[in-house]
Amino acid sequence: MSLFQTEAWQKSWWDIWGDTPGFQLLSDGGGGRSGLYLDRYRLRKLLPIRCLQFVGTNYRRLSTPRTEYNGFGTAHSLTSLFDGLDQSHWSEAVFRDMRVNSGDFRALKALARERGWLVRTVASDDAYSISTSGSFDHYLSSLGSNSRLKFYNRRKLLQAEGHIELKNFWPPQRGDFFTLLNQFHGHRWGRPCFSNDSLRFHGHFLSRIEKEGGVPELSVLTCNHKAISVLYNVMFQGVTYNIQSGFDESFHRKIALGTLHLGYSVEKSFEDPGVHTFDMLAGGGKNENYKSRLATRTEPLISVMVVRSRLLKRLYLLKG
Repeated sequence: MSLFQTEAWQKSWWDIWGDTPGFQLLSDGGGGRSGLYLDRYRLRKLLPIRCLQFVGTNYRRLSTPRTEYNGFGTAHSLTSLFDGLDQSHWSEAVFRDMRVNSGDFRALKALARERGWLVRTVASDDAYSISTSGSFDHYLSSLGSNSRLKFYNRRKLLQAEGHIELKNFWPPQRGDFFTLLNQFHGHRWGRPCFSNDSLRFHGHFLSRIEKEGGVPELSVLTCNHKAISVLYNVMFQGVTYNIQSGFDESFHRKIALGTLHLGYSVEKSFEDPGVHTFDMLAGGGKNENYKSRLATRTEPLISVMVVRSRLLKRLYLLKG
């Protein structure tokens, strides 16, 4: 069970985006499963689509915080699950960010072959994580020299810049934390990290996840009491999930602040006997895929479209 299949994540997503015109909830998520909903709309204002999707994701119409490691999580067979969904008359389904090596994905492909559904890959990615069960020193020694420099050795140079502190802004300063995150992203990427709806979502999620045993960490790295880097982490069931990060890229030309801050957070996870994995999730950096250099494990993810409608099958096959 991942952080994304908790009731806190699933219900908070539906709270914010569930009232989108055309959405119909078919099954709740939480407890290790992704919820399912139907998205009804007209493609290019002409072609009617009834798209089955995981709660936490949307194909074509919405951009929302990324929900990873999705799966059906059913105690019954996938055949029974889809038989129960027949009354929704779905024409296609888009299942995003499933684990390639999961039983759910293998069962989905087998069911599609059995029923003659077309399966199209719409995206693929890798999620990166670090095993924190061993020694932090041993892990450091396994890194390349350049990665180790950015991740750990530049601490001396950072400390020469002034008084360095690490603070957790959860819960009293969570508003300040997300303001900083958006500001750092705005300067680096030209746009804020989270929209107003996404901020509301994360507020709902964080207020609920503690009831399921999650531990939020809104980590802020300061120099001379000024915030220079932020990491949005949540620890859940032995895994620290690094959901987002941001930093002042103008602070020092020789210090990769984001990577260095990550190093402090990973070291903390190594020191915590209740944590066995630091999950950096999918996606890369702006200039390089730093996650691939730091990870001890890579998890392939895949997003697939399953097409049941005969008309849509023909159109997609023509499209290629």
